[in-house]
Amino acid sequence: MSNLGNDLYRIVNGAKLVLFDQSELAQLTYGAFDIAARSMQESDQEKIEISFPVGYRADKTTIDSKRTYNKEDLLRRYQYLAFNQLSVNGVVQLVTTVEATLNDVVRATILKYPQKLGSKRSISMKDVLEAASMDEVHFRATDGLINELSYKSPTEFADAIKKIVPISLMECPAYHKYVEIKATRDIFIHNRGIANDVYTRKSGTHARVNAGVALPAGTQYYLESLESCLQMLEWLEKELHDHWHSSEFEERKNNKPETVQKNEETVADPV
Repeated sequence: MSNLGNDLYRIVNGAKLVLFDQSELAQLTYGAFDIAARSMQESDQEKIEISFPVGYRADKTTIDSKRTYNKEDLLRRYQYLAFNQLSVNGVVQLVTTVEATLNDVVRATILKYPQKLGSKRSISMKDVLEAASMDEVHFRATDGLINELSYKSPTEFADAIKKIVPISLMECPAYHKYVEIKATRDIFIHNRGIANDVYTRKSGTHARVNAGVALPAGTQYYLESLESCLQMLEWLEKELHDHWHSSEFEERKNNKPETVQKNEETVADPV
């Protein structure tokens, strides 16, 4: 039989690994921009033509456009990509990963304890008739709940999830920072990076600018956001383990000091 503690540990630990991979890919992408920029600086060409796709034909060939840049203009574009757009995209991915993790935790818990859906939860007859099993009915009802949660404010979300998963997100310091990160994500998606009243209301004391001001989202902000998301996942991992014991979490925790010790010995006394 599946152990809920281990299931939840795998969900959260898997999310942490996704964030580590994302950080590595971001650094590799930044390095690629740096190589391209240095190559351009060393080039004797003052005009550089770039071809890029702007459409797709029915025969699956691209519709290309060309643009000629001055060297300095193209260098500025690379700098914008490396120091701004890459960080913005990274923040979007951070929030997507954390949101999916919280949703998966809710889903796994309800599938284990369907009664947590509550007696007032309704599902359409169409969904019931189309479901191949009772598990699928639970799954569809859970998806409906998760969809409702996605429209709640951070405080409302924390209160709602507490009724299903016995954790208090508002007690996690990193969650409050995550709320600002999520608000920043929303601003870049829906308002071209310009803060508004919705941003300042959601972010509260963590708001970084006033309404009407462009939100900075450079490399430092991305790295700080990455750390906050990792701290939140570490907190979540421990809180879930305290309520639903995970033998896999316990094993990792017990083996960690030994691994660190072996690594230190290797460094101190190389072969």
